Amino acid sequence: MPNKPRMPKPQRQSRRVGFAVVGLGELSAEEIIPALRTSQHAYLAAVVTAEPDKGRAYAAAAGLKDSDAYTYEEFGELAQRDDVQAVYIVLPNNLHREYVERAAEMGKHVLCEKPLASNTQDAEAIVKACRDAGVKLMVAYRIQYTPHHWAAKNAIAAGKLGAIKLMDSIHTQVEDDPSVWRLNLEQAGGGPLPDVGIYSLNTLRFLTGLEPEWVFAAQHQPTNDPRFKEVEESVSFMLGFPGGLIANCLTSYGADKTTTVRVLGEQGTAVLDPAFPYVGLKLRLIDKKGETTPSFPDYDQFGLEVDHFAQCIQQDKEPYTPGEEGVQDHRLMDAIYESARSGKRVEVQKVAGQDVFRSTDNLPRQIKAGG
Repeated sequence: MPNKPRMPKPQRQSRRVGFAVVGLGELSAEEIIPALRTSQHAYLAAVVTAEPDKGRAYAAAAGLKDSDAYTYEEFGELAQRDDVQAVYIVLPNNLHREYVERAAEMGKHVLCEKPLASNTQDAEAIVKACRDAGVKLMVAYRIQYTPHHWAAKNAIAAGKLGAIKLMDSIHTQVEDDPSVWRLNLEQAGGGPLPDVGIYSLNTLRFLTGLEPEWVFAAQHQPTNDPRFKEVEESVSFMLGFPGGLIANCLTSYGADKTTTVRVLGEQGTAVLDPAFPYVGLKLRLIDKKGETTPSFPDYDQFGLEVDHFAQCIQQDKEPYTPGEEGVQDHRLMDAIYESARSGKRVEVQKVAGQDVFRSTDNLPRQIKAGG
């Protein structure tokens, strides 16, 4: 696996945005906390977990005090911490709404892991709560902040591939442990679709800037596998975009790890393979003149993500992936599940325009990468 990149020197801590990380699972420990410790515009100010000893150990490892570690019962005490301007919610999906709403009530800005919630109703409530409280809300779609994906988006927007006709994406991984929360319908809201399949859905929307007009899907839920008592094992879904553009996507908890995106135009093709890992992304742009493989300076995906949100707070701007972007994915996933149940194509509300659910007046600095 590639080494972690070296990041630019951060601002003085007094100028950076203090974050509390809520939830100390593998993602927080291995990616988010290290990213905050090397961020240019953000820093780790506090942690929140169910286990006091674990919290104090993480705090100590990050150079914090014991008093910077909170339990979930103590979460409300963050209201007294002026140095905690934002919280990063890294909890099971069904807990997102409760903790986002509580953070918003305290006046804290919120960066929330995807999916935004475990269902569309809660996602909409999250957006309303943050809007009513006057705090910023960003969904942690890290793929929309990487130079590799921006280079592909820019190539498409510049017409380098010609008119786009077809797209496909695969995101699969094997879940071995029947006890993990991702296989619990109440906690996760679904199986691989809202966990890993959402990468395919969201990335294709991001790359084209377009919204699907219809979906058609099928799913498989085995009856003799203890892992899939509550959620599906695999989903195949088709998206119909304006102008006749069609996309096919596959996601599964039963197939070996695969992450790909292909965009096929009249004059060229963009291939991201691998497309979604935390490190080691690869982009190939192919046209009549041949193939190019853009390269970029080392970067940390989570560092770019938290830096963007921190700068939004510092500059009082809306994040590129606000809550509305997360709500749209939930609505589309609802349609995918409906189609899989009914066996019929499901029409979704048509959305005219480009990048409608993103804050295009505040583009990440990665927009110039490869474009």
